[in-house]
Amino acid sequence: MPFDRNPRRASVRRMTQPRSSSSPVLVAGASGTIGRAVVRRLVADGHAVTALLRPGGDAAQLPELSGAAIAHAALSDKTALAQLMERLAPSCIISCIASRSGAPKDAEAVDYAANLALLEAAQAAGARQFILLSAICVQKPLLAFQHAKLKFEARLAASGIDYAIIRPTAFFKSLSGQVKRVKAGKPFLIFGDGELTRCKPISDDDLARFIVSAVGNPEMSGRILPIGGPGPAISLKEQGELLFRVAGKEPRFKSVSPMLFTRAERLLNLGAGFSDWFAEKAEYARIARYYATESMLVLDPATGTYSPDLTPEFGSETLETHYRRLLEGG
Repeated sequence: MPFDRNPRRASVRRMTQPRSSSSPVLVAGASGTIGRAVVRRLVADGHAVTALLRPGGDAAQLPELSGAAIAHAALSDKTALAQLMERLAPSCIISCIASRSGAPKDAEAVDYAANLALLEAAQAAGARQFILLSAICVQKPLLAFQHAKLKFEARLAASGIDYAIIRPTAFFKSLSGQVKRVKAGKPFLIFGDGELTRCKPISDDDLARFIVSAVGNPEMSGRILPIGGPGPAISLKEQGELLFRVAGKEPRFKSVSPMLFTRAERLLNLGAGFSDWFAEKAEYARIARYYATESMLVLDPATGTYSPDLTPEFGSETLETHYRRLLEGG
């Protein structure tokens, strides 16, 4: 699978220029944060959009899906999914589905099996394109959900369908968990000195624009596309400093050692061979350690280090703007 190493903003802007299209598109995972933003962007761009929800999913509770047709199907029900695809005959599938927990069984069922069922039903119905929302962290796969995502990426690339694999860096949502802490006067939690990791976070709307720009776009065809938001790359401590500045407060930090997660994993692993509960909790500890110690940037294969320069940038919304909106109650 070709890997896009070109980080120049001009190149990204040229590749993502708006294109006139009214292709029928089906969005799986449409009830999720990014899925809703993708549906909203598709509708705004004039596509005929179907938002795929779980059986029983209530579109009335999701105003972002306004303007899209609504369909319900369980991705585990291959017969119902095939019938739905045959009836809708979408030209393009956009998959924004992802396991909620990252636990091994959940990852295998969602990140791999559900995506595979979606792909097979789409191909049987004659779909021409499949766009996958993946994750930049699969570059260094140490976790169950990363292996599941990579396994599906490989199946997608070998399927013969036109595809694009989008690997975003951190979402704004994932960097917002401490807003309430800071607002309440509590210290911002960092791992180590707060400089262990960096990322170029991207907003929901900017990521949605990037994903939608791949629809029918030959420049993005057959490619793995890592993407971040407006730089520069920011460390965890810098995120805290930014949040305190926006909140008008003096910075206060509390350091947590990533070794805490290592010790928890070792302890939980003692019972992992006898209990699924222990196995899942051990995986959660591994996930926590991973995000505490690994940057969400492009991994330079030449050096084995994370590279801000190789991480493409897209969009205009900044983390500062997002923090201001949250602190104002938005």
